[in-house]
Parts: sequence; structure tokens; C-alpha cells
Amino acid sequence: MSHLIKGVKKYYGPSVSQMHKVTGFPFKTPILKSLLAYSGQQLKTSRTFSKLSSENAVSYSYIIVGAGSAGCVLGSRLTEDSLSTVLLLEAGPKDTLLGSKRLMWKIHMPAALTYNLCDEKYNWYYYTTPQKHMDNRNMYWPRGRVWGGSSSLNAMVYIRGHAEDYNRWHREGAVGWDYEFCLPYFKKAQTHELGPNLYRGGNGPLHVSRGKTNHPLHHAFLDAAQQAGYSFTDDMNGYQQEGFGWMDMTIHTGQRWSTASAYLHPAITRPNLSTEDRTLVTKILFQGTKAIGVEYVKNGQRKKALASKEVILSGGAINSPQLLMLSGVGNADDLKKLGIPVVCHLPGVGQNLQDHLEVYIQQKCTKPITLYKAQKPVNMAKIGLEWLWKFTGDGATAHLESGGFIRSRPDVPHPDIQFHFLPSQVIDHGRVASKLEAYQVHVGPMRSTSVGWLKLKSTDPRDHPMIEPNYLSMETDVWEFRQCVKLSREIFAQKAFEKFRGPEIQPGSHVKSDKEIDAFIRQKADSAYHPSCTCKMGQPSDTTAVVDPQTKVIGVENLRVVDASIMPSVVSGNLNAPTIMIAEKAADIIKGFPSLSEKNVPIYKPQTLETQR
Repeated sequence: MSHLIKGVKKYYGPSVSQMHKVTGFPFKTPILKSLLAYSGQQLKTSRTFSKLSSENAVSYSYIIVGAGSAGCVLGSRLTEDSLSTVLLLEAGPKDTLLGSKRLMWKIHMPAALTYNLCDEKYNWYYYTTPQKHMDNRNMYWPRGRVWGGSSSLNAMVYIRGHAEDYNRWHREGAVGWDYEFCLPYFKKAQTHELGPNLYRGGNGPLHVSRGKTNHPLHHAFLDAAQQAGYSFTDDMNGYQQEGFGWMDMTIHTGQRWSTASAYLHPAITRPNLSTEDRTLVTKILFQGTKAIGVEYVKNGQRKKALASKEVILSGGAINSPQLLMLSGVGNADDLKKLGIPVVCHLPGVGQNLQDHLEVYIQQKCTKPITLYKAQKPVNMAKIGLEWLWKFTGDGATAHLESGGFIRSRPDVPHPDIQFHFLPSQVIDHGRVASKLEAYQVHVGPMRSTSVGWLKLKSTDPRDHPMIEPNYLSMETDVWEFRQCVKLSREIFAQKAFEKFRGPEIQPGSHVKSDKEIDAFIRQKADSAYHPSCTCKMGQPSDTTAVVDPQTKVIGVENLRVVDASIMPSVVSGNLNAPTIMIAEKAADIIKGFPSLSEKNVPIYKPQTLETQR
């Protein structure tokens, strides 16, 4: 509890001139005196600053908004410099109770992941606007609101995307973010249980492992994919993404290894890192166009904190653009309609929204080997007790242990369809219990062309913004999804599944024609939980860009965004690993370090693009 007591002292205790000492680590409280010394009296005459000082606002070198997948990385990396002080603010609770992960088993037990996907305690619980191309459904978007953010809620799949995704970013204006400059940061973050190589890291805080269940249905899926003519890849994050193989997962010693576990907890005792949980940031404070701090609400009280260097937004693809707009940075016309004073007209804020859709192809299993029985109350209790005791057993995995990437058609240069296989049945995001012995594959296109937006609903920071992903608005996306269903059925029809294959549950054998498949997709496809790109990175000359390649918000000073929102376009895979990479690379940029790079690392290319496989 010592770091909590220190936080209380900072806000209510010593005078601005007092010095604190921690054994072996003398430091100044990050308040007005040290700020003026550091900044060369730059804010000396600021009326805004004087007003905030009179309200007992405390100053830090950096304020990070959001202790999620990116924020935890930044909090750790920026406090490696003992002269930099950091305040890390999180809207949700901590990911431990009384310092214990076991008491927060719903987060840390990998198999318990669906609990938090459906629990508002740790989850923003967003919904989209009615989607006119998807039977007017309001689509459910869970997003993490807890230490670790969505890395404390997700399915723990560690996928980096394809090298060409990052080369595309470079072409789209994110200069210096091509694969040769991103790969070293994937490696820097990672310790892979199989050891380091040209593609994997061996000394990073983020532990990555492979599945341990050796489940016969996973083997059947991988065999069936090869029988269908696809290759086996021994590392879809390495030389060859294309093909089917064993998934990497952010699981370590049987526990979810979120960015809170990997980065924040090891750094939490540093005297230059302060954290606040259950804290809603309501506004970025500006002096002209210079960000100087934030306003936030804690326990019903409005407070302010100042940043002598920078404010960094790491709230994710929904919260970061929302906070920018609430603070007067966004499309001026939209802001004026809500009566928000315009700090900077930046029309790209909230635009370019991209996500992955997926659908579940489900087959009844003729043998009692799925996870159906494991979900019965008595068996769940046994699994839970084993995990609580030893961190082993069926509770120690998310069970999404195999998957793959393929191309939807000839002429596609790298995979644009992704598969996750699960030896179980999931209904309505896990909110409805499994009905029978079944297995399923999650499948969806990775580079859909439908693009959406989000806008403020009101000036109340507690109101969720309007989220319009514009799903399936482009005909090519409809065709690709149709292919996903057909190609998944083809894999499930292979000989490897003969001894397990029962009737098709979803879509069902009655769904045959293109028209029927399209109707099924409109009814059943859902978000894969990968919202991104709403604060697009690009060149200042690009009117749709929000941040430059240094992650600085264009048109203002001392303000950055570092999270999945700054992706110029969505990557071909899950988003957690790329978001962590973004934060690792941004930390070096912020600290003024030259970018790491690794040139000429070989990447697989198909021998011919004349065939689909």
C-alpha cells in the first residue's frame, strides 16, 4: 500500500518546496518548483498556470491517460529515467485485489476470459449505432476499463500482423514505421518461451507461450487445413504468416500476462511513478495550443494535474479521440455545434475507424471431447480450484491454441483472412452458455475496405460517443466474407474431421446459396474487438492525419497519442501485440533515442499469385 500512501501525500501533504527522500533514491516532489527549474521559467507568467497552481495542481514530467495495453508500457519505459516523473491515470480499477491476482481470478485465469467480456466493472461496454448492412443490429464492443486495458480482457492471442502491413503504413505517411523499424520493438517487448531468434525476443517483459493442451480437435483442424491444400507454418509471427499452425499467447505460468503484469506491476514501486485508478479524465488543459495538463474526476471530486513535458493519450481507439474532441481538438464544425471551444481544427479526429468482423462456423462433435462438459458447474469448480492452487489445468489456457492465415483469392499478395479454432461453442460473446458438444472456427477478413467514424454524443465525458463502423458497406467486403464461410466449410469437410464431424450448427446445412450466406453473415457476424485508426498517423500535409510519425498531435504542442488509434490502417491480425510495439517504439521516440532497426529480415512470399493457395 506504500505507493497509495505516497500518492495521498503528493496531493494533500507537503509544501511545494519540500524534498522527499527514498532510501538510495533522493528526488524532488514533482511540483511547481521543479517544474519552473526544468522549463526555464517558461510558464512563469501564465495566468492559466497560476490559476491551476492555486488549486493545488501537482506537476509531473508526463501525464499518461489510460493504463491499458499502451499506457502500461509507457508508464514503465518513461520511468526508467529517474529524472522523469509520470502520472498514470486509469478510469477503471486495479487488476488485483489486496495485491492478489488469485482474488481477481476472472481477469488472471485465462479460461475465464468471457466473464470480463460481459462485465461492466472492467469494461466500457460500448455499442455501435444500428448497422444498416447488418440487419440494423447494434453491435457490442467490449473494451477494457481496468489496469492492463483490453489486454486484461482479450483472448490472449499474440499476433503481430504481416510485415507488409507496416510497409504499407510507411507508404500511407507513417514514415519510419515500416517493418524494419517495427520488428525490433516487437522483439524488445517479448520473451518467447521457445527462445529468441531472428523474429522472436528473449529478454522482454511480455511473456509469450504456446498452448499446452495437445487437444485432438486442434490437431484435427491443423491436419484438415493441410489436407485442403494449405501449408503448415511453425511461426505465424515469424518468417511465414501464411498457413496454419499453433498460436502464440500472452500466457505465462498459467496466468494471463497483460501489460499490467508485464510492465506496470514491476515498475509500481518506482518513486517517480504515480498511479490513480477509478479516475475519469474529462479534459486536456491547454495554454493556447500547448497542452499543460489534464482535468479529471476522482471519487466525485474534480482535480487537475500538470505536465511539464507532455500529456500522452493512451485511452484506445474510442477514448483517445473522444477526449481530444471534448478538449477542443477535432472537426471545428462538430465541436461548435456542441458549444465546445475550438483549440485546433483537426478534422481527422474520430474518422478512419476500422475494425475486424468475424463469424463463427460451428459443427456438432460426435465425441464427448469438447469443452462442453468442462462448463458444467461442478467441473468448473474443479478447474477453478486447480488453477487457484497451482495455475495449471484447463483454467490455464484460453483454448484458442491453433489458427491460420490464408489469401481469399489469387493475386492477393499476403493473407487477408484469419482463423482461430476453438474446441467449444461460443454464443453471443459468451453471454449464453454452450448448448452441446461442438467445435468452431472464428473467421473473418483482415483488410476490409469499409471505414467508419465516431463522434461525440454530448459534452458529458461519461456519455459514450456515437460509434459508426459502417460494416459491410462495400461490396468487396461482402464477397470476402462469403469466401470466409465457404473456405471454412471446405476445411471442416476434410478427412481429418471425419471421426468428429456431426451436423453443421452454424450457418446450418440449409444455408447454401450466396444470398443465404450473405443473410447469415448479416445476422451473425460480430466484431473481433479490434477498433483502431481513429487518430491516424500521417504527414502534417495530410488533412486526415491526427498525429505525425513522432506520435505528436498535429497543430498543438506537448500532446501525443500512443495507442491503436494511431494506426494508419488496421493490420492483418489481432491488435494487442502491435499496440504494445507502438508503445515500445513511441517510448524511444519520446526519450529522444534513435529508432532501432533490423534490415533485410527475410519474409515469405507465395511462389505464385496465380492460385489462392
